[in-house]
Amino acid sequence: MQNQVNIKEQLPKYLNASVKVVTTPCVLIETEGIGAVLTGALQILRRYPIHKCSHKEKPVGASRCIKSMVVPNNPSRYVVATQDIGLREKLREVAGVALIYLHGNAPTLEAPSEKSQAVASEKTARKTDIVGYQKEILEQMKKVNNLDQGEQSQHKGTKKRKRAGPNPLSCKKSKKAKKTIPSKAAPKPKRKRPKIRTPKHVKEEVVN
Repeated sequence: MQNQVNIKEQLPKYLNASVKVVTTPCVLIETEGIGAVLTGALQILRRYPIHKCSHKEKPVGASRCIKSMVVPNNPSRYVVATQDIGLREKLREVAGVALIYLHGNAPTLEAPSEKSQAVASEKTARKTDIVGYQKEILEQMKKVNNLDQGEQSQHKGTKKRKRAGPNPLSCKKSKKAKKTIPSKAAPKPKRKRPKIRTPKHVKEEVVN
């Protein structure tokens, strides 16, 4: 009992993610055929959901069944847990397959295989090439549509605004001092000559 491993509980903790553990009819049939040696393993396998394979009419070996389900590039994103060294070697040739095996009582995740690393590098390089190609296409489209010249002319046409002075409407008109027009000098009054009154007896003498 000391070597008992609960894969269903340990895998989610190890991967820090929700995990659905499944098996196939071919794996169950092979385990049953081995006999009493794998009685404990058979009891554990029967607790897992059965994932339908393509060998319903004619079951095959467990390793062959699992390998047939993991097609190139592993679109179903299967993670294979097996102690079969030969099966792990074959599955390393399929890009994108994660492999888990028991090291003692601890689940151990293998490092990505050379095939998986090569495909990942190729995809990364392809994405970089696509981005570069898209930039070239955009530059060509700009040249065809004279967008570059338009952008340059827009930059040239924009002049820096000079600092505007105060709004003349908001400024009060300065009060100009009224010019005093010197008034013309009034004409001097003419002097009236005093009338000389002649005495009455002198007038009488002149008349006579």
